[in-house]
Amino acid sequence: MNNFENIKTPCYICEEELLENNLKLLDYVQKQSGAKIILALKGFAMWSTFSQIREYLQGCTASGLHEAKLAYEKFGGEVHTYSPAYKDEDIDEIAEISNHVVFNSPNQLFKYVHRVKEINPDASISLRINPEHSASPKEIYNPCGIYSRLGTTLKNFDEDVLNYVDGLNFHALCEQGADELEAVLIAFEDKFSKYFKTLKYINFGGGHHITKKGYDVEKLIRIIKEFRAKYDVEVYLEPGEAIGWETGVLVSTVLDIVDNGMNIAILDTSAEAHMPDTLAMPYRADVRGSGEAGEKKYTYKFAGNTCLAGDIMGDYSFDKALEIGDKVIFEDQIHYTFGKNTTFNGIKLPSLMIKRKDNTLEIIKEFGYEDYKIRLS
Repeated sequence: MNNFENIKTPCYICEEELLENNLKLLDYVQKQSGAKIILALKGFAMWSTFSQIREYLQGCTASGLHEAKLAYEKFGGEVHTYSPAYKDEDIDEIAEISNHVVFNSPNQLFKYVHRVKEINPDASISLRINPEHSASPKEIYNPCGIYSRLGTTLKNFDEDVLNYVDGLNFHALCEQGADELEAVLIAFEDKFSKYFKTLKYINFGGGHHITKKGYDVEKLIRIIKEFRAKYDVEVYLEPGEAIGWETGVLVSTVLDIVDNGMNIAILDTSAEAHMPDTLAMPYRADVRGSGEAGEKKYTYKFAGNTCLAGDIMGDYSFDKALEIGDKVIFEDQIHYTFGKNTTFNGIKLPSLMIKRKDNTLEIIKEFGYEDYKIRLS
């Protein structure tokens, strides 16, 4: 069922075999380099797959209390929690369920470190560093950009944190390769290596596009091994998109086709609500069987089924004319997608399915009116 003709849409479909292929590659990196790889929930949080993922990865990294609870309840393994700023009402529970608590600034560390250690004496403490170097392709995703709030710069580093921290974290990549990591490490080491002597680990953050075709996996392994040998520390990586990369699709249906200077296909999905990165990044999602506008005989503008005028996926061409009721398959829509979904305009959230290794399709979750209503008051 490669075209998913009988699927009730909209629907995300994660393919178990493709996910396992990614996990095996990540496990290879772990075994060859000695690094530990954990899942960044912000990039992939389909917890129905966690039983499969935890066969390979060490745990999860969370961006606050709710992600930490999901990691603790549904994944197991190590729970690393980071937030740009913690709240008094959250920090006790975070301390209780986290193996690693990562602070964004010395201010936050000094404010909460004693409280964390009192609640959980075994919790490791870390500080996020801003190495002030990044090759992020878009400024909106650049954690080291001008006026960034993310991480502590050398200028703002307080050496008194060394009395408390077991590790340092940096995160400076966005779906990038080993060459970019190497450049970031040079800046990181140049500024902060004098503080490494008492540390147990360094966390290289996320954004490592390890499972993308063409990624130099052997160079990554070499970089990690050399760093571990040089500083005698553990190394963590916490990718999100690398886990879910090209593991599944978003299937939609053509509801209507209108003509206003060109053919416009209205779908039962939405860029604004279901594919937000196509607008925020921005990027043009791949559609199965399509070409660029004008490349094939029939060109259509794909539009979402909301009242937002800019709810547009882009222009796509096909060898055959589309008809109302046809399925449209957006490729690579499992990472950084449904975790960002909204119920804007009351539009239905896409269902979640898993395509098992035996090619059977299993419905994991269907959404409806109650999911819209519960977010309101």
